[in-house]
Amino acid sequence: MTRTKTTFAPPVMEARRWLSEARLGPDMPLINVSQAAPVDPPVLAMRQEIARLAVEEPQAHLYGPVLGLGGLREEVAAQWLTAYGGEIGASRVAITSGCNEAFCATIATLLDEGDEVLLPVPWYFNHKMALDMIGGVSVPLPVDEAMLPRLDLAEDLITDRTRAIALVSPNNPTGVEYPPELIGAFFDLCQRRGITLILDETYRDFHSSDAAPHDLFTRPDWDQTLVQLYSFSKAYRLTGHRVGALVTSPARLAEVEKYLDTVTICPAQLGQYAALWGMQNLGEWLAGERAEILSRGRAIRDGFGPLQAAGWRLRGAGAYFAYLDHPFDAPSDQIARRLVAEAGILMLPGTMFTPEGDANGQRQMRVAFANLDTDGIAGMIDRLAGFSG
Repeated sequence: MTRTKTTFAPPVMEARRWLSEARLGPDMPLINVSQAAPVDPPVLAMRQEIARLAVEEPQAHLYGPVLGLGGLREEVAAQWLTAYGGEIGASRVAITSGCNEAFCATIATLLDEGDEVLLPVPWYFNHKMALDMIGGVSVPLPVDEAMLPRLDLAEDLITDRTRAIALVSPNNPTGVEYPPELIGAFFDLCQRRGITLILDETYRDFHSSDAAPHDLFTRPDWDQTLVQLYSFSKAYRLTGHRVGALVTSPARLAEVEKYLDTVTICPAQLGQYAALWGMQNLGEWLAGERAEILSRGRAIRDGFGPLQAAGWRLRGAGAYFAYLDHPFDAPSDQIARRLVAEAGILMLPGTMFTPEGDANGQRQMRVAFANLDTDGIAGMIDRLAGFSG
């Protein structure tokens, strides 16, 4: 079996194919809450800077350092030091072609054939796909009623083949923010058992707290245990430019460099220059974006009453996502297809975030609400509440 055949088709692309099967009338425009990506381009000032760079910066069109633009690595280190405290320098930062590549590069440095990574379920499906395609084993880690990963069960699931635990906070798909003490406890577990904690903080810019989401960078020898991942796509709307980051030890980055050099050689230069400019110039704008995303999360929570009355249950809501239990007898993948045709809503079923046959996944749905304003959220809730299943 080839590596690609060991895993499933990309879920977002699969969901888009459902649209070709539906016939939506003009009175029911599509509400698309399937993908966690900004639909708007970067702010005008950034686009103007990208245009200037394209004309005036020759290096923006050439190969650059495999581990990324030096200025951007330094800026990430400086801003992370302010946000988290501790010891973070540019030598511990790599820039990647998006956060998915950062994850793939990380597991390439960790796993041999048959090695294991614990993934909380529901999981981020691209993490599962990446592990499938390199011969890794995804070990499902159950979550509790609050959708938080079970630390007690993680201890029991670790074997001599376990190489890492991968957490995403704020979480994709549930939207739940993991408490700092829980993240710290997972770090302690990984440090004690000699495995790696992979912490994906793609949505850190939309965390509801102004305090640091964890204290891991202040821990002694943190870089021997922690690999932190980040994406510039959500904060600066740079999805098409593919810019992410990876923070860990210089020794691990030497191994990461081998992977990146054979896959992309270097991250796209123009996107890196744009990300650097954004970090240095768009702080106030990003604060406004965060406030708006948080207000949309509140709109989901505050407006959920009609859905609750119809039997739906809100399991989590934060950052870009809400995660729901539906009240119907049919499994969620069937419900998701029917929602497109009958309610004009494209969302992803829990079956795309859980192991095959998982009973929880069959009754769960993910809503990527960040691209809906409050009126759009209200309209989605009305349609869902009127859906008969």
